[in-house]
Amino acid sequence: MTLKHLALAASLLALASCQSSSTPETTAADAPAQPTAAASAAPGKTYGAAITAAGARPMSELRQVLGGQDSAQVKLVGTAAEVCQAKGCWLTLTTAEGKAMRVRFKDYAFFVPKDISGKTVVINGWAHREVVPVEDLQHYAKDAGKSAKEVAAITQPEEQLNFEADGVLVQD
Repeated sequence: MTLKHLALAASLLALASCQSSSTPETTAADAPAQPTAAASAAPGKTYGAAITAAGARPMSELRQVLGGQDSAQVKLVGTAAEVCQAKGCWLTLTTAEGKAMRVRFKDYAFFVPKDISGKTVVINGWAHREVVPVEDLQHYAKDAGKSAKEVAAITQPEEQLNFEADGVLVQD
């Protein structure tokens, strides 16, 4: 009997450890990230990989950078238009054509503050063209706080420019 109790206790402890491992993800999204050494030299805070504004291209040059390619590695600077209000797991920047480019974060490894709309951001990673399914578009609309009517109006997939960032610098 004692061996069974020990095995049960070990199982419960392992289960509790799994349960608490999801908590840091939520608290990490809510807590501001600590600035890295690279960020200390530049105004602002970095999230994800440490980056600086050096060499960043303006959003207006994105089409030229991509050219005829489907994707390109690039560092861009622009103004955050929208931010996921659920947990800061994406943001949008406006392209030269006035369309929103969604920026997601590599491996879902970091988030940005939910209140950075209107701030200048530098993003580093991969820009790419993709067809976004209706379900994803509706999910993003819900995350952005759109009404049920606005979400329901999304009925067609959309070709978009998107970005996977390994680092984001939010400038002061």
